[in-house]
Amino acid sequence: MQPAPDFVPAAAAKKLLRESRSGALATLMPGSGDPYCSLVNVASAPDGAPLLLISSLAVHTRNILGDARVSLMLDERREGDPLEGARVMLMGMAAPTEDPSARRRYLARQPEAEMFAGFADFALYRIAIKAAHLVAGFGRIVDLKPQEILTEISDAAELIAAEPEIVSQINADRADAIRLWACKHLGGPDGSWRCVGCDPEGLELQLGRIALRLAFRQRVRSQAELKPVLKQLAVSGSGA
Repeated sequence: MQPAPDFVPAAAAKKLLRESRSGALATLMPGSGDPYCSLVNVASAPDGAPLLLISSLAVHTRNILGDARVSLMLDERREGDPLEGARVMLMGMAAPTEDPSARRRYLARQPEAEMFAGFADFALYRIAIKAAHLVAGFGRIVDLKPQEILTEISDAAELIAAEPEIVSQINADRADAIRLWACKHLGGPDGSWRCVGCDPEGLELQLGRIALRLAFRQRVRSQAELKPVLKQLAVSGSGA
């Protein structure tokens, strides 16, 4: 089935990657190879790859240690019939990651995990995406390659390194703007929204378990390039 002319599959899939906070993880049972599915909380790496914090005591973790092949289903969790909403199925390989930024990014999006993240049996895993299948409604079904849905970060090392500082500054200086972006531009409910992430293509805004993606109009690679983009967003958010 060919997607509708006005549909941008990569943008829709990227939005799901950044906004999803939980999903269905499928792994393979050792020996039998039977499929096993479980509910997991998720976050995203700077390039959008899914991050999981899972225990070695869990069946799905033991499965991954025996066979790293997994699939992960993410959906937009909107009201009404879930089959009418957008969802993306990711296939790939899950492996432990020692990247310190992975822990920071995961806990920023899943703060309740702080109480057990340091337990010896818990570890962070990153899913290296091999393929994706997006279903976003009638005429909006398409297979995607990893490079189509992941964010290029090789030229944005400065921005990625400065992300903690950027997020902290945005939350301190632009609290009213964040609320306007989330409510006015993205249709989110009113509340004390905060920024939890920044990458070359946008910001992640969060209120409780609700996350919204604020995409930039142009790609940014450094703090210097980000400043005018945030200024313009603040102006448009104020209605000026």
